Amino acid sequence: MNLGKKVIEKLKKEMTDRSWERYIKPLIYDDKLSTESSVLFYAPNILVSKWIKTKFSPQIAHLFELETKIKPKVEISTYSKKSSNKKSKRKERNETNSTILNPSFTFDSFIVGQSNQFAYTTAKSVADKPGVIYNPLFLYGGVGLGKTHLVQAIGNHQISLGKKVIYTTFEQFMNRFTSHLRVQTMSRFRQHFRECDVLIIDDIQFLSGKEQTQEEFFHTFNELHQAKKQIIITSDRPPNKISGLVDRLRSRFEWGLMADIQPPQLETKISIIKKKCEIDGIRLNTDIINFLASNMGSNIREIEGAIIKLNAYSGLMNQKLTLEFAHNVIKDQLIEKQNNISIDDVLELVSKELNIKLSDIKSKKRTRIVVRARRISIYLARNLTPNSMPQIAVYFGMKDHTAVSHAIKKIIELIDVDDNFKVLIDELSTKINAIKSKFD
Repeated sequence: MNLGKKVIEKLKKEMTDRSWERYIKPLIYDDKLSTESSVLFYAPNILVSKWIKTKFSPQIAHLFELETKIKPKVEISTYSKKSSNKKSKRKERNETNSTILNPSFTFDSFIVGQSNQFAYTTAKSVADKPGVIYNPLFLYGGVGLGKTHLVQAIGNHQISLGKKVIYTTFEQFMNRFTSHLRVQTMSRFRQHFRECDVLIIDDIQFLSGKEQTQEEFFHTFNELHQAKKQIIITSDRPPNKISGLVDRLRSRFEWGLMADIQPPQLETKISIIKKKCEIDGIRLNTDIINFLASNMGSNIREIEGAIIKLNAYSGLMNQKLTLEFAHNVIKDQLIEKQNNISIDDVLELVSKELNIKLSDIKSKKRTRIVVRARRISIYLARNLTPNSMPQIAVYFGMKDHTAVSHAIKKIIELIDVDDNFKVLIDELSTKINAIKSKFD
């Protein structure tokens, strides 16, 4: 076994089986061109090459150092460079001209659920046939729901095929436009954005009211569309809800296909958390995963941040990751979310989901169905809003906080013995959190 293979086998012990199979196993070590100070591996494509450079190069260099006492520079090229230098140079030019995207944003790493199924399927279709169908593709939805992941997955797929991809936020587009306009180099600006195969603009809603930038983007859009180049746009709202947007741009945004991404359901959030843990090699037990899914709202970036924070705190403090530990670490984030949710929000959703009149829940009615809905509302109000038990008692017209405590105790007892009821409470918690996350 040569040195490169020996190092790769050792690396296998430091990562998940899935990451090994997907990224590291396909690597080929070039023992002829490698030296003590510089080692060379070949990956199957540019995407995998970038991912390994970002995630594993330091580990690979360290493992070589353990073997040779010299820490080498790690180079990850592609199979194409090994087989055809000419083809490789062409790909490298394309890579240079393309935007550097997050290599972890792929279709394989995107968790599909009912809330994003249509957007995912549409994005896959565009990735397979850019500029042919659904041009432009307009994805919209709340913050942190996966829009950027999907559009960068399209970009990564196209870059792996040697295509020129430009990804930019609208703010970056506008700043670049202003800078070139000031120094009178607009020809360079137009060449950059109009000579690409795929143009991805994130957060187009900030285009609102920017008349001069809208004019420039209108002409860029037309040039690319007429050349059958793919245009992909994201926003936090559909085109007809973007104020200050000129009609001719709004109509063009609606030429292709619009797909929205809704807040994920509980099952989807659980799957997303498990996937994030798997990719990063973080181990969370089922209780912590369910706790995060039920209480962290629908912003996936915030949830991922909480996972990283938990793992970091656990390592630094040498503490086992328990549910109590997790609650203490992210309690400030939970309090912040609670401050954005009112008892009215809770009652409105419980009334809608359980199909019971809101007025009945707040009334003195004692029928079994109404009492159950009232207790659920009280339990959720205590857990998801900043209100104290005396405040909740006043809201529901109860005698004092002991009645609130009794209602909460009954719900906790049901959660402990009835799995279906626990699922219902988790679902309601998720949807209530999503009320505010959707507009944050």
